Amino acid sequence: MKILIVNDDGIDAEGIKHLVEFAKTKGEVCVFAPKVQQSGKSHSIEIHNAYEVKKVDIFGKDVEAYSVDSTPADCVRIAVLGLKKQFDLVISGINCGHNLGGDIHYSGTVGACLEAAKCGIKAMAVSACFRSFDNAVKNLDRVFELIQKQNMFAHAEILNVNFPEKGDKILITRMGPAIYTDDFEFLPDNMVAPKLVCLYDGTKDLTLDTDATMTGHITITPLCSDLTSSSYELLTKKVG
Repeated sequence: MKILIVNDDGIDAEGIKHLVEFAKTKGEVCVFAPKVQQSGKSHSIEIHNAYEVKKVDIFGKDVEAYSVDSTPADCVRIAVLGLKKQFDLVISGINCGHNLGGDIHYSGTVGACLEAAKCGIKAMAVSACFRSFDNAVKNLDRVFELIQKQNMFAHAEILNVNFPEKGDKILITRMGPAIYTDDFEFLPDNMVAPKLVCLYDGTKDLTLDTDATMTGHITITPLCSDLTSSSYELLTKKVG
């Protein structure tokens, strides 16, 4: 299996090192990761300016790795579209902090997976509690084995996996509501500072990735790149 590893925390982040070590037990690994922190960049790409793509020796001689001075989605693009490399799977992470609910729309970790799906490659986003990677590292192999055993990628383009700080029960979930929003502080000299506000209300609907992960469950949420509303057929009948 040929595996492309990407992330949004940057090529020097702790999480990607753990992910590379895991992926090396599953196949041939290649890394394309942002030169600097790119969290919150979603599925954005650079189309106006040139950017640096530099081969680096960070993960050992058996892992080909590149530092990309752009977004996570561009990391996938330059690997697949630029250098014409072929992969069986893209794994993005391990992100420092969960990617849950409506907030995944902002996620660079998930954005890289959306780009992989656009390129016809199955992808998995992996995120851990911001306080520790320990539970993710401990259980990632078991989660991956379940994904393969159940042939989950036959039914989903993208699997969004979140590990709580503690807890090892695995649940298949759907995307919940956003956990965070922003307030804004207006500063002198026309400056504005975003202030993170938590929306989570402590509910325990274990069908939702938000509630399940926040209550100590490992969650696997199938995602798709098709944004067409489920109302398509209804509207077609009405207009037709």
